[in-house]
Amino acid sequence: MDQRHPDTLRDLVMSSARALRRRWFVALEPWQLSPHEYRALHVIGRDTDRQPRLGDVAKALRIAPRSATEVVDRLEQRGLSERVPDAADRRATCVRLTEAGRRIIGELETARAADAEDFFAPLDEHDRAELRRILDKLR
Repeated sequence: MDQRHPDTLRDLVMSSARALRRRWFVALEPWQLSPHEYRALHVIGRDTDRQPRLGDVAKALRIAPRSATEVVDRLEQRGLSERVPDAADRRATCVRLTEAGRRIIGELETARAADAEDFFAPLDEHDRAELRRILDKLR
């Protein structure tokens, strides 16, 4: 590594991550969702056997419970999620996806996969495997 520029590798990784993030913001525009709202939909819909409480959503998103409530409120206003009583504790509230929320998650997963394919298109299969190996090692 060039000792005059010890940050070059770090900077390349960071700028690549920022580029992916910017692309994801743009990809979410047709659905008018923020990355937080997408992640909340994903958290709410990931376990089909159990509906998460608002606190579970907050914890998974690493945000304050009040902020999770605001995110879920926005999803609920758009008809993508709904609050339901917790079967184990009637005082608690759980959240579940509506049919529209499940449909949008499917659309977003397809869009995300297509965007990633486009982003990584310059890499052949060998390069992708090598990048995956290196990133797994760093993680």
